Amino acid sequence: MSGDEDMEKLATTILSCKKCSLWKTRNKPVVGAGSTNAKIFFVGEAPGRNEDLQGQPFVGRAGGILDELLQSIGLQRDEVYIGNILKCRPPDNRNPLKSEIDACTNFLNRQIEIIQPEIICPLGSFAMSYIFEKFGLKQEKISNVRGKLFQINTIFGNVKIIPLYHPAVATYNPNMKNALLEDFKTIKKALD
Repeated sequence: MSGDEDMEKLATTILSCKKCSLWKTRNKPVVGAGSTNAKIFFVGEAPGRNEDLQGQPFVGRAGGILDELLQSIGLQRDEVYIGNILKCRPPDNRNPLKSEIDACTNFLNRQIEIIQPEIICPLGSFAMSYIFEKFGLKQEKISNVRGKLFQINTIFGNVKIIPLYHPAVATYNPNMKNALLEDFKTIKKALD
């Protein structure tokens, strides 16, 4: 089976998932989007209102900023893969509950296995905490490790993890965009 076929099969499972109560309030689960041959996998926290309505990741204001950040290092959205810890929107964009994360991360783990990225970029503290725990890295504050490169070994080879602030931070504080642009340069260097 190809990566696209594996992802389609997984998407079917996600679309009918009822492992936690979020299925009761969602409009559309957000499986993820991008290339199953991507070298870079961006991991967000959870869908927001726009994502829940459209069933696509990062389509709101934060998504526009993510697109700009990708362009700043010469990448387009269809060259990377974008997913989330949770596939369904928490009501009122509240933080994910541990039980929801536990119920949903099997899907993210499977996506990582299918794509086998060279670089994983957790966006924000929830994504970073999960990815660091999954790969046995010491938990840190995102402000201390953002833009830094961590090397890990996986069953599919060496992977670089580059934690980043969530692009939404620049919607609340436009001055943070420069920090994001600077941190994205680490991705460019890791690719070269």
